[in-house]
Amino acid sequence: YTCRSKHSPYNKKMKSLMNRLFFLLAVLYLPLTFSNAREAKEYDNDVNYDESKIPHYDLPKLLISPNGEKISSIKKWENIRRPQILSLYSNLIYGRIPVPEKPLKIIFKLVKEDKGFMKGKATRKDIDIIISNDKDSKTMRFLVFSPNGVEGPAPAFLKHSFNNTKSNDFDASVLRKGKLKNGWPLGEFFDRGYGFCAVYHEDLVGHNEVSFNNSIHKLFYPKGQSFPKASEWGVISACAWGAMRAMDYLETDNDIDHKRVAIMGHSKMGKTTLWTAAQDERFALAIAAQSGCAGAALWRRKSGETLKKMVTRFPYWLCRNAWKFVDQEDDLPIDQHMLLACIAPRPVYVHSGVKDTWADGRGEYLSAFHASEIYKLYGKKALDFEESPPVGEAIIESHVGYHIREGGHSIQSFDWKRFLDFADYHLKN
Repeated sequence: YTCRSKHSPYNKKMKSLMNRLFFLLAVLYLPLTFSNAREAKEYDNDVNYDESKIPHYDLPKLLISPNGEKISSIKKWENIRRPQILSLYSNLIYGRIPVPEKPLKIIFKLVKEDKGFMKGKATRKDIDIIISNDKDSKTMRFLVFSPNGVEGPAPAFLKHSFNNTKSNDFDASVLRKGKLKNGWPLGEFFDRGYGFCAVYHEDLVGHNEVSFNNSIHKLFYPKGQSFPKASEWGVISACAWGAMRAMDYLETDNDIDHKRVAIMGHSKMGKTTLWTAAQDERFALAIAAQSGCAGAALWRRKSGETLKKMVTRFPYWLCRNAWKFVDQEDDLPIDQHMLLACIAPRPVYVHSGVKDTWADGRGEYLSAFHASEIYKLYGKKALDFEESPPVGEAIIESHVGYHIREGGHSIQSFDWKRFLDFADYHLKN
């Protein structure tokens, strides 16, 4: 390389490749540095957890369009304001999904079926969702558990999962008292008449993808493009798109009532859950557990994790346009109460933890409270009080549900029971 002319195309290409390599190494190093962000307080000495230090902020109005038009009816909300808000989220936060250069073929393949799962309580199906064009393909493993002995198709939860659906984490052999080793109470779901489904968050895109060379993105891009444009989908949007393809499958499965499917997720996948439900109205209900920044928590509070912290650790979870608002959250034409509002009139449940200060439980509740304005426009019961409810008290009989409980960043038995109670109230009544 050094013996060639410095002006040669080869030399220029090598320099470009080296520069890209150094950039990728630098970005890859950041998540490793901050991999235990919740414990590494020395790296977060600039993070605010003090409610008295929350800056003054004014939230964007839900019922006033950018040109000042008042949105006074459901029709205007659905035809004018809601599409405006979703477009802003697509282009400024999560990234829009481009139209693929060539049509995609999507097929569902039953890999195996076990009708005697958990001593006959349920049927397990392993489904491969194969997405392809004439150049390449990606496969997502979708697990579907349906309760046996129920009358008609069962309502179900569809979880954005951190557990690899191709692993043995879901085998009946690792069940203990009706729970998987990760704590998922499958037995309780089956006893209450629910199915349970799971998609793995890394099947279509890496957890902290920075190159997108092996992700679902490559099936969408024309020759010459290998990386998302500034307004195009990042990791969270790709995961949301995968859950929508899982819903496509559920529409073909006679054991699951696809009109009564609750989409849910925790942490990063709680963020993904809200974006999935806002876009795809086929999901009947949404549950976001400790979703925090880019999930339920309000950007403008700048409490706990902020946009700056997120793009430092996980630069491509959001689209690159989001970077423009680092330390400039007040310039965003949206805030997260508007994302929850876009799920209306379908029920939404938000879960926080007292010790999960990184996710800003107070900001999560306020987002749900302010989103309630749209639920009330539909005539639905929602949150009436700006003050957060007492710790351990769940708001169930409302189209906007919420609880905060003692403890940190996890889904505990108390949480699962409240999620099921919320689903019972809305999907079975």
